[in-house]
Amino acid sequence: MTHGITTAALAGFGTGLSLIVAIGAQNAFVLRQGARRQAVLPVVAICAVSDAVLIVLGVAGVGAFVTAWPAALTAVGIAGGAFLIGYGLLAARRVLRPAPGAALGTGGAAAGSARAAVLTCLAMTWLNPHVYLDTVLLIGSLAADRGDLRWAFGIGAGLASLTWFGALGYGARLLSGPLSRPKAWRMLDGLVAATMVTMGGMLLARA
Repeated sequence: MTHGITTAALAGFGTGLSLIVAIGAQNAFVLRQGARRQAVLPVVAICAVSDAVLIVLGVAGVGAFVTAWPAALTAVGIAGGAFLIGYGLLAARRVLRPAPGAALGTGGAAAGSARAAVLTCLAMTWLNPHVYLDTVLLIGSLAADRGDLRWAFGIGAGLASLTWFGALGYGARLLSGPLSRPKAWRMLDGLVAATMVTMGGMLLARA
């Protein structure tokens, strides 16, 4: 029985990683916050806890309920797409019009910056329909195939999310050296802008 639980948990861990490692709006945001060392803990916590909550809902069988309300996902897609495009345009503005001293700072985040980061992370997480599709529907359905071991599968998927976002958020500080140059920081903002606008456009098109 223990072997079965371990196998199911590892399968969930691998599935979770395969779904979240791909470059996306959420990952790009976490990378940016980690590189700036601004509100890293709350941002990582929001991403990991949000995934855990949605995975629990999926394993509990809420996925079937969500599929019965496709209009809800459409509305979330429209709101999320508009939000991502807006954030991407702000990043593009930073590329074209960098603020004086726009290189990466090593100091702590101001309260306002931390609050803005938390609100942005919440919106970016919960207004992204892909999050629901990946966690509630896909992981939920895969967990259901495990029968009595579905919760072990879900725990593995949740641990994958925590591991990934923790590594991304706190590992990004290793880029503090290269990003101490304004040109390098503008390149990262350019990547963020391209990712956000592309993902937002895809969400609006699908909605």
